[in-house]
Amino acid sequence: MKRIIGITASILMMVFATWTLVSADELHWGFKKAQNGEQIQIPDELNQMLTKYDAIYRGDPEQKKIYLTFDNGYENGYTEQILDTLKEEKISATFFLTGHYVTSASDLVKRMVEDGHTIGNHSDKHPNMARLSESQILTEWQNFDAKLKEVTGVERTYVARPPEGVYNEQLLAVGAKNDYRHIFWSIAFKDWEKDVVRGSGYPYNELMKQLHPGAIILMHTVAKDNAEALPLFIKEAKSMGYTFGSLEDL
Repeated sequence: MKRIIGITASILMMVFATWTLVSADELHWGFKKAQNGEQIQIPDELNQMLTKYDAIYRGDPEQKKIYLTFDNGYENGYTEQILDTLKEEKISATFFLTGHYVTSASDLVKRMVEDGHTIGNHSDKHPNMARLSESQILTEWQNFDAKLKEVTGVERTYVARPPEGVYNEQLLAVGAKNDYRHIFWSIAFKDWEKDVVRGSGYPYNELMKQLHPGAIILMHTVAKDNAEALPLFIKEAKSMGYTFGSLEDL
């Protein structure tokens, strides 16, 4: 009986050790929200890792410039309204798409390219990228690129964003080695629940409260609230002296 208990305890310790190792190698992008017009701060160790692999999450703190980015996993009927706003305001944004989005919303993807927006790689099938091998990571990016080329003629993407902000050092390293620069963000809020409608005041207030020089903003196109708040936010930010840049400027 003692032998069985001892073996069971050893197995549990091994399982726990393995879980701890996996968890330690799986990082989730998060930060204390910006306030009072100041940029967010992240630990020095993380800053060093991002710098090592040329990954970014913000722009110049001395310039009142904003970078709009949108994550698109599937279409919910509001992307066209967002594209109309960006065109009217003469703003170039970055759309991080999945393979599903490219093939299921191809007309909108073509318009993004025609309107001068940058297409970012949000992976082909939206997996947890921190749990993939190097070859599996590349397959996700390259399969996405193949679909994008077939639909738009764009050869490949050069900026990437991991699904749900889950990453590790291996992912950043593989990206840097293969010319996929990782783009995180410094402004975000809960806006990915397609069936939750809070009104345009919710995203507008979140954006204004967190606004700061060099902000890389993450928004999701599935939210009706975002589509309605975007023109209001853009006009207010411009009135405060902010301009809107492209990630390519960085």
